[in-house]
Amino acid sequence: MTRFRPCIDLHAGQVKQIVGGTLTTEPGELKTNFVSQHSAGHFAKLYRNSGLTGGHVVKLGPGNDDAALEALKAWPDGLHVAGGITDKNAQYWLDAGAEKVVVTSYLFPEARFSIDRLRSILAAIGDDKSRLVLDLSCRKRGNTWFVAMDRWQTITDMEITQESIQMLEPYCSEFLIHAADVEGLQQGIDEELVSRLAEWCSIPVTYAGGGRGLSDLERVKESSGGKVDLTIGSALDIFGGSGVTFEQCIEWNRTSEA
Repeated sequence: MTRFRPCIDLHAGQVKQIVGGTLTTEPGELKTNFVSQHSAGHFAKLYRNSGLTGGHVVKLGPGNDDAALEALKAWPDGLHVAGGITDKNAQYWLDAGAEKVVVTSYLFPEARFSIDRLRSILAAIGDDKSRLVLDLSCRKRGNTWFVAMDRWQTITDMEITQESIQMLEPYCSEFLIHAADVEGLQQGIDEELVSRLAEWCSIPVTYAGGGRGLSDLERVKESSGGKVDLTIGSALDIFGGSGVTFEQCIEWNRTSEA
């Protein structure tokens, strides 16, 4: 059944909510919705105490390792870590307390998908696919979606289709998919993408991007038949938003699981 999943987005060592499409290397282009005065560990403890599982700690660029480690120390084996994960450091993050590692850019050298790299990172964690999440965050091009890497600025050669999903599923335990075009805008979810993911995916999948509140949790539930989870960021009161409260999201999960 559809449930709310929490997030800790890290940028320059701070917990932030940003407009995803503005995350470039050019100074002055970043649009930030919220910068928290609280640490990553604060939010990890909040999620732990609220029993919210499957949350993502996303390192958006360099300078975020210490904050991510603080979150993992606050809730060992309770969070998934994304951002810069490779075959060289995946086991390090698992040993540091991540429940799972999330990988994207490493799989796309020169923006082209490499099955060898996927096999390599899986081998690096002992061929335990239960500890691996594939991030297929994407941008829409025409009537379809392509995986986007490098802070969602580079479009890869992988189109998100039923065939590509089926090809990847044997290597991982779930998918994380940000709709980068609507990420941070609080203008509504990409319902078409959500319904396609429900149709194509046979393993758990979390969608992020555009979520405004409980109404979007309902939309995801209806569009996916309860198969897709939703992350809400900028609209959440703990991140300075006014669309929905953290307590309402907790209650949604309790009601859905009852």
